[in-house]
This record gives sequence, structure tokens and C-alpha cells, in this order.
Amino acid sequence: MIKTNNLNVSAITPIIAPAELRQVFPLSAKDRDFVSRSRGQIKDILQRNDRRLMVVVGPCSIHDTEAAKEYARRLADLSRRVSDQLLLVMRVYFEKPRTTIGWKGLINDPDMNHTHLISKGLGIARGLLGWITALEVPVANEMLDPITPEYVADMISWGAIGARTTESQTHREMASGLSFPVGFKNGTDGNLQIAMDAMKAAQHPHSFLGINREGRTSIIQTTGNPDVHIVLRGGSRKSNYHAEDIRLVEECLEKNQLFPTIMVDCSHGNSNKDYQRQALVLDDIVQQVVDGNNSISGVMLESFLSAGNQKIPTDTSQLKYGVSITDACIDWETTERILLDAHAKLKERR
Repeated sequence: MIKTNNLNVSAITPIIAPAELRQVFPLSAKDRDFVSRSRGQIKDILQRNDRRLMVVVGPCSIHDTEAAKEYARRLADLSRRVSDQLLLVMRVYFEKPRTTIGWKGLINDPDMNHTHLISKGLGIARGLLGWITALEVPVANEMLDPITPEYVADMISWGAIGARTTESQTHREMASGLSFPVGFKNGTDGNLQIAMDAMKAAQHPHSFLGINREGRTSIIQTTGNPDVHIVLRGGSRKSNYHAEDIRLVEECLEKNQLFPTIMVDCSHGNSNKDYQRQALVLDDIVQQVVDGNNSISGVMLESFLSAGNQKIPTDTSQLKYGVSITDACIDWETTERILLDAHAKLKERR
């Protein structure tokens, strides 16, 4: 018999259903209340009803849960010290978009050895999210695979759609149904209109294919997500965080009839891919806020326990503890110092 289907597929393996995983890692009533309150605080900041600055901060990607827990403990302590001016949200990214090939993240390949034990990865991810939530640290996550949210979305306070996927209709539709605020990054070339179009699309209802809690393919019908905003990450040729760039974005938002709230990613194109420059970007943004800018509502930082990054060795036991395996990060000491500096400057606002 001549085959005409799955000619390039080597295996199809069923995975655990979302409802089953939620039974293994349930969310308590206390933790549900915390997630709901965190989302409410983020919405207030984005709508400029709360003048604090939201800071999405943490590793470029999660690969070691013990290091992630240590980071979360430190962040929880720092959060209490700066909470009157800053709302700290931990960056807990389990999925990584690749320009060509490479490690796709903890969910896709938790053992970092090309075995792709996705059910295991989902379990590790949900278990870690539950642990961080119990610590009362809000969680930020990049929404990459449209199937994943059904497994973890109830624990997330803020979500990002990356520069490579902002133009994707699938991700715009997914964002329209998410239960938390979502930031769309500008295109990798710095294009702003891509993000504007994405935000407008995500605010409207959609119907599309997805899965339900039992893991069955279903029609997902959404009402639209009103809590979407732009994230400036710079472009391939120039940054876009300076005061003149912010004014241009404000004008673009007004032209597109979108609420003027802006988050700035201190990494990627805005740091010219030099992780150490994130501190300079943050300082510039904080100064703009101190000088009276009211549209800047948040910033993003790539930060881990130790500075820099490392390649994944063949023997993963040789990995350095607390060092990123994707984008380079600033270390904890630098993170604490620049956030305390930002806190002190923001306290001087009228």
C-alpha cells in the first residue's frame, strides 16, 4: 500500500492530559487568590492606576529547578524591600523560540539530551510554578506553544509573546483567550506595527483549534483580551528605549487607538546583545519615569544567580550552577544593586 501521510514522522506519542497533570500538581485556594491578586496589580500598573513600575526579572530560561528556587527565594526577599515602588515578577520561561535549531526549553527537552520527554517536562514546569506561587512570587511566562497554556496558565500572572511570534495569527488568537495580561514584543527588525496589529487582533474574539482539559482537540472560542500591551525590545539595527523612541511609540499607540502603556525590555536589541548594558538601559528608563513620563509601566531584565551564559555540555553534570544556558544574564548582586538604585530614585518622584 502506498502511504501518503506522515511520511516524515518517526513517532507519535500521547502525553498526559492537562486535567491529569493538575491533579498531580493542584493549585490551592490560597495560591489561586494570590495569582488573582497579582494579575489585578499588574492590570492596575498597566492601566496606570498604580504608579509603580512592574519589573519582569529572571533567567533567560529555566533549566535547573533548584537554581530557579534559590533565585525565587532571593527575589521574594528583595520584593518586600521595594514593593512600594516596584512590583517584581519572576521570569520563568520554559519554552525557547529558536532562529534555526537548538535546545527548545525545559518542557520540550527537560533532560537536555534530545530525548524530548514532554510529559516529564510539563510535570517539572507545573511543579516549579506551584512552588514559586506558594512563595508568593508572581510568575511571568513566554507563551510559545499554543497547547501548553492549558497545562500551566492558571499559575501565570503575566505572559509574553516573543518577537518571532508576535506576527503569528495563532499566537494572537491564543492571547485573546488568556486570563492574564499579555505583552507583545516589537519585531526583531524593530517594526512597531507588527505589535500594534497583534494587540488589536488579541483584543477581539476568535475561534480556533486547541485542546480542552481532557486533552481532546476542541474548538476554542474566546472573548478577547483587553489587557494587552507593547514590549519594546529594540531591533537588529538600533535600540528603541530612549525618550525620543518612547514618544514615537506613544504616538503610534494613539494612532492605533491603543492605551498608552509601554514595557521596555532592557536586553536583546536594547542592550545591543551585551547583557552588562541592561543596567544602563534600566537607569535611562527610570530617569524618564522620574522626569514625568507616565506611559512607561514596566521593564524586563535577564538575570540569574551568576553572570554570563554557558553551552550545554555532553555531560550535563558539568553544568555550572546558576548560569544561563541560553542568553547571557546579569548576576544576582548586580540585579539587587540596580533594582535598589531604581527604587531609591523612584521614591524621589513628586
